[in-house]
Amino acid sequence: MKVRIDKEACQGHGQCVILCPEVFEYDEQGFGVVRNEVLPEAAERDCERAEASCPERAIHITG
Repeated sequence: MKVRIDKEACQGHGQCVILCPEVFEYDEQGFGVVRNEVLPEAAERDCERAEASCPERAIHITG
């Protein structure tokens, strides 16, 4: 599975970093960014929760 954040849609709420810190982190402006676009199997469930919790629906998981 792969994950990406739509930088145009992200408003920096940080739910992704809170729910899945092994995949997401903050950039220097406080917006979420993907550390590694290929999801570790152990992080898939947390990443799916982050996707569902994003108020702007800026997180996209494929594969």
